[in-house]
Amino acid sequence: MDRIELEAFVTVAEELHFGRAAERLHRGQPTVSDAVRRLEKTLGGKLFHRTSRRVSLTDLGEALLPDAHATLAQLSRFQQRGRSLAGGDRKRTTLVVAHAEYTAHQVLLRCLPRLREQFPDVTIVPEPMPTTAQLAALRAETVGLGIGWATGGINGVRARVLSAERFVALVPAAHSLAGHKELSAAELSSTALLTWPHQINSGLCDRLLSAFRISGADLRIIRTADSVQAIAGHVAAGTGIGITVESALDHQPPGLRIIPLTGPSTTADQVVLLPEKPSEVALALRDLLLRASVPGQGRR
Repeated sequence: MDRIELEAFVTVAEELHFGRAAERLHRGQPTVSDAVRRLEKTLGGKLFHRTSRRVSLTDLGEALLPDAHATLAQLSRFQQRGRSLAGGDRKRTTLVVAHAEYTAHQVLLRCLPRLREQFPDVTIVPEPMPTTAQLAALRAETVGLGIGWATGGINGVRARVLSAERFVALVPAAHSLAGHKELSAAELSSTALLTWPHQINSGLCDRLLSAFRISGADLRIIRTADSVQAIAGHVAAGTGIGITVESALDHQPPGLRIIPLTGPSTTADQVVLLPEKPSEVALALRDLLLRASVPGQGRR
């Protein structure tokens, strides 16, 4: 098992499309397909269901995806630490900070300079990582702190709520719903929606599904994308209406309206996660994040 096999597995799992995964990895599609097949042969089971029209994860793939994310992150840290030690830097401590897609990166960016002031000898390594992978990495103590979304199975780690983030719809300015101040799940029932992949943010997906289920509405997701910018692009192209969380938007997408969702389960908790025995640096960063998330205190 090598790095390209794990990268191919993770990227195909996020895209659920071998062609798009190959584009992201800057490799040919046959190379990505061969890497996945080699990994499946090593593991002795299929990671994906493949048909001519769609790709989906098998139960084995779903179970191993968090471990694959954590292993790739650990490989990156191994290389970084190896280069540091080879260069003669043997005294610096490293704090790996994992953050899930769609979390409020602006808050983290404000806090990291303050953390460096408190701990100038610590190397801080931000690492994009889905929440489920963060949980596995925190339990294995290969990550010092995580920022993700509340989801089932948060055990063996410490969790504190940073903020409750509201779901919002991205609607083309010319759409019939663009004049609404708020939208309910019922008003979006059977509408073609674009949102994040379940593999990236299972907690957010489950929360959104709950909002539609409570309202008796039909949730019809026609496409997923791994960034809010990609979702906005598809919405602007007329593919459908996008769903994201307010914290993921750092600007008003041109030509689109941002409309909050209203009703039960239309918010999701953003959480900061620590291992059971966190380091002094991780605790300091958690406290900075909690203070920065309080309205009116984040910019001091």
